[in-house]
Amino acid sequence: MELREHADVAAFLAAADELLAADEARHNLIYGICSTLSDVPDAYPDASFWSVSDNDETVAALLRTPPFNVAVARPQREGPLAFAAESLHAAGVQAPGVTGAVPEGEEFARAWTDSPRLRMAQGVYAARTVRPPEGVPGEAREATLDDVQAIVAWLRAFEAEALPGDAPHLDLDESVARRLNRDGAGFALWIDGTQLVSLCGYGGRTPHGTRIGPVYTPPELRGRGYGSAVTAHATKHCLARGLDYCFLYTDLSNPTSNKIYVNIGYEFVCDSADYAFD
Repeated sequence: MELREHADVAAFLAAADELLAADEARHNLIYGICSTLSDVPDAYPDASFWSVSDNDETVAALLRTPPFNVAVARPQREGPLAFAAESLHAAGVQAPGVTGAVPEGEEFARAWTDSPRLRMAQGVYAARTVRPPEGVPGEAREATLDDVQAIVAWLRAFEAEALPGDAPHLDLDESVARRLNRDGAGFALWIDGTQLVSLCGYGGRTPHGTRIGPVYTPPELRGRGYGSAVTAHATKHCLARGLDYCFLYTDLSNPTSNKIYVNIGYEFVCDSADYAFD
């Protein structure tokens, strides 16, 4: 086997696309990162891309966008990801952790360190159709650059509540503005009367879909269906643009949000995991 580093997104996809396309839903995170970098090359200026080849066949693929985890794809067989982890580790490559579906994320993590720490157990879900909830007061509108301040404040609250304390974070001011300026990405806002009550992001394009999230409703406004309504709206909006799928990640320790997504049409694809290398 040979570990190959690729100069850019185009070279990485030329090597890895067949592997990734074998399970687009499973690989929506990697595809989404690649689409972001294709549109905005300086979004992750220190991004790195690798594949593992065996007799010129690509058998594994992975990338890293500091300060975030290495993201790994499902390999053709057991072994190539462990080989990649050992090779990168021996070369002195630094990584805070790994994100990947089960079991490939765990395979990479255990090859990197004897004691990886499971930071978050996640589920990957996909929807081809959507069932908007009935009877939710209010309506949706698309966010504009005038909404950046409100969105950033809510996403900071989302990160504080939903993400582990040691998880890497985006520069929210920059990432929100970037998303609002990209075609096919943005935020749906739910408005009840004149009050902003919930939001749902979307972006991270894949060949036939896009990723939904994050979703946030302030605690004092929960239990009224706002989160379900705005997520259903964002999903319907993206599917209406001609996409086949919408994908999202859930925290498996939060049964309420998992149930909400299933109720509006999302179906479970696979387990995923975020491992930290302490």
